[in-house]
Amino acid sequence: MTRVSRSTIHMKRLLILALGAAMATAACGTTASDATDVPLASGNGPAAGTASQPAAANVAADPGPVYRDVTIPAGTTLPLSLTSSVASDTSAVEDAVSAELTRAITINGRDVLPAGAQLNGHVTEVDGSGRVKGRAMVAFRFTSLRTGGDHYEVQSSPLSHLAPATKGEDATKIGIGAGAGAVIGGLLGGKDGAAKGAAVGGGAGTGVVLATKGQEMRLGPGADVSTKLTAPLTVRVRIG
Repeated sequence: MTRVSRSTIHMKRLLILALGAAMATAACGTTASDATDVPLASGNGPAAGTASQPAAANVAADPGPVYRDVTIPAGTTLPLSLTSSVASDTSAVEDAVSAELTRAITINGRDVLPAGAQLNGHVTEVDGSGRVKGRAMVAFRFTSLRTGGDHYEVQSSPLSHLAPATKGEDATKIGIGAGAGAVIGGLLGGKDGAAKGAAVGGGAGTGVVLATKGQEMRLGPGADVSTKLTAPLTVRVRIG
């Protein structure tokens, strides 16, 4: 048999060790790769391990309602229905008065004040009924407006309401007094008595009128009134 040298045996051992080390390294590399690979996303959904984004993120935020300032010109008539009472015999200056619009106010085809908008004001003057001279009167003015959650100062024309005249009734009362006096005077003293009686009767009739007050001016809830703006009024109107 051929004798193998020690150097040859030593080289073979080194070669076997190097081969084993290479195989071990290759095995470790394969294991690490398998552990860290991330699966690719499929065509039907997000990749595994990632949170899906909410659909709302791609939708623009709702800007909310849009408003625009609109000016109602001076001279515009505001048709109203009273929601409180005023009267020449019970109201006092500075007493509150309220009303509401009976129809919408429109500018360029758009409603800028809705029916039902509330107006508030106060009594400005009161005169009770007098005897013979002076008719009952009550006056008031609206100074503010409220619609929705908005409040505006308003400049409007004053409203004055006068009690009906009673001249016809007064004349009738005076005539009855004169006629009654003439009858009584005629019974007592002929023609002269009738003339004197008429004068006395007329005086008596006038006394009845002087002692009787005229009608009072009263307006209750639901009474239709109207006023006009004496200055432009700018209001906020929703347009979208």
